[in-house]
Amino acid sequence: MVHRLLLLRHAKSSWDEPSLADHERPLAKRGRKAAVQVGEYLRAADLTPDLVVCSTARRTRQTWKRLALEGPEVRLEDAMYGATAGELAGLAGELPETVKTVLFIGHNPGMGDFAVRLCGAAVSTDVRRLLEKFPTAALAVFETDGPWRQLLTGHTDLVAYRTPRDSAG
Repeated sequence: MVHRLLLLRHAKSSWDEPSLADHERPLAKRGRKAAVQVGEYLRAADLTPDLVVCSTARRTRQTWKRLALEGPEVRLEDAMYGATAGELAGLAGELPETVKTVLFIGHNPGMGDFAVRLCGAAVSTDVRRLLEKFPTAALAVFETDGPWRQLLTGHTDLVAYRTPRDSAG
């Protein structure tokens, strides 16, 4: 069975209230718009996940809400906040095999580092772009034909990489 892993860095957050704890920062206006665009892309590309694993931070929860996807089970995970690439791989490795498509919504540097690790030695325009930068509202779509527990040791392909700039214009 082919498994699909969607890695989404939360959309742009607001710094308007510097006294807020990092975990409580909301989305900025630009972030709200970008999250809606990601949701539109996911629907158009038929990439609605079976499961969403989302950080408990306010900006990730708001990103999820603005995607406006119907149907997936949603798990809010404290472990996603500040997770390293290795910790994200561990969360993916615990997924049930019945989950075909999962969306992780989290934070950098862990999310970007995890995406880079999944690219391995592959070379393509999208891989080069991803290696250059994993900005807010960046979405990386990976496919693997192995089990979730072997995600980092099996063959994984980056099949799409989108940033807010891809939607601009």
